[in-house]
Amino acid sequence: MSNSFSSKLKHPVFKVISQVIEETNQPAFVIGGFVRDLILEIPSKDIDVVTVGDGTAFAKRVAEILRVKKITTFKNYGTAHFKYKDLDIEFVGARKESYHSESRNPSTELGSLSDDQLRRDFTINALAFDLSKSNFGELIDPFNGLIDLEKGIIKTPTDPKTTFSDDPLRMLRAIRFATRLNFSIEISCLEAIKENCERISIVSKERISEELNKMILTETPSRAFKLLKSTNLLPLIFPEMESLCGIETINGKSHKDNFIHTLQVLDNLSLNTDSLWLRWGAILHDIAKPPTKRFDPKIGWTFHGHEELGARMVPRIFKAMKLPLDNKMKYVQKLVRLHLRPIALVKGSVTDSAIRRLLHEAGDDIEDLMLLCNADITSKNEFKVKKYRENFQLVSQKLKAVEEKDKIRNFQPPISGEYIMNTYRIGPCAEIGAIKNSIKEAILEGEIANNFEEALALMLKLGEQHGLKAPEMPSV
Repeated sequence: MSNSFSSKLKHPVFKVISQVIEETNQPAFVIGGFVRDLILEIPSKDIDVVTVGDGTAFAKRVAEILRVKKITTFKNYGTAHFKYKDLDIEFVGARKESYHSESRNPSTELGSLSDDQLRRDFTINALAFDLSKSNFGELIDPFNGLIDLEKGIIKTPTDPKTTFSDDPLRMLRAIRFATRLNFSIEISCLEAIKENCERISIVSKERISEELNKMILTETPSRAFKLLKSTNLLPLIFPEMESLCGIETINGKSHKDNFIHTLQVLDNLSLNTDSLWLRWGAILHDIAKPPTKRFDPKIGWTFHGHEELGARMVPRIFKAMKLPLDNKMKYVQKLVRLHLRPIALVKGSVTDSAIRRLLHEAGDDIEDLMLLCNADITSKNEFKVKKYRENFQLVSQKLKAVEEKDKIRNFQPPISGEYIMNTYRIGPCAEIGAIKNSIKEAILEGEIANNFEEALALMLKLGEQHGLKAPEMPSV
């Protein structure tokens, strides 16, 4: 493979940087992920430029020529950033680093390109292209990162034990890159991660979750979780997931490994969605199986109520991992709580009433719930899986038919509590709640249609049963 990549650096921003190098006599190089992805022919919008000298002044001159008005500078780090068309470009002065054991934030000082490449996490991220006119596009590769790219190997430029001890977040980055690129992690690096796994404690929960989310969004996220488990990081960053691991046998009866099952569901789902939070639904759908596990001599292993307990565990897990506690968390919680419902319909009789209740509770998330439940059909018995999927299709068709007929999704009963109170001229009380709930139940059971007239007739009948006086009808 040629070491000149000038033909690939076609974007005009590189020509401008080359021009500023000529003006200032200040060397500059594009380095890191952009170089790696360009060689692998993976689209990338993030460009890191390292210059030997003042990175901020260099960035301002490039922005001036490109007529970019908004530029963000970080004096403490000597970096500058701006957006140009579809690119995010960051400039930094070359530097060398030194670390202290209690922090992953290094002390830095100005250095050479070699110093800057030496501080990079992996050989494939230490690659740089020269942007000077005389050597434009020439690859600078002191650690044989190009060979590692060709072989598909993640390794560190220096001793991996030192690399991971200095900045433990790099352990998660190694796993993320291995998963994303489908590379292997060099044996010495794997051993160094195991040896330094406890160091992950000095990394903030936010940074850990950021890396974890990137792993979850890869094409085959199960690979990341297997690497996290094999390197002993999983119990430190996600103990609830670690608890799913293993098989127990009593009287010759075993349950499946819920960790492996969860990863199968996650990979199945990932074939059909890029939604991070739907993928989190897959990760957490069986999270409460360990605490609900019981052995019944007659029927074997049971996990009764794991969906309800799992839903209650979601907020605690999200809070511990510094994940958002807003509607994203509530969405995942809903998926966990309802994930058995469609499968129960597949196993049993598909009544309109059961379908109406599922539509009402799932609301606009019904399609996502069905995707999750379809992914949850895992078995080594291909005939069993085929039969389940055929039945699942019937449930999907029934959902559409009932939705079109009854308009139940996200429905509110046609008669509100306020209307009932105005009708009988009384304030909030148990009778009002009971009447409103009975009307809702009657609609869900198909006893009355989802319209005002039939709901009103039932309200009057229920009012009499509760001893309420015959009303003067208010306007709707």
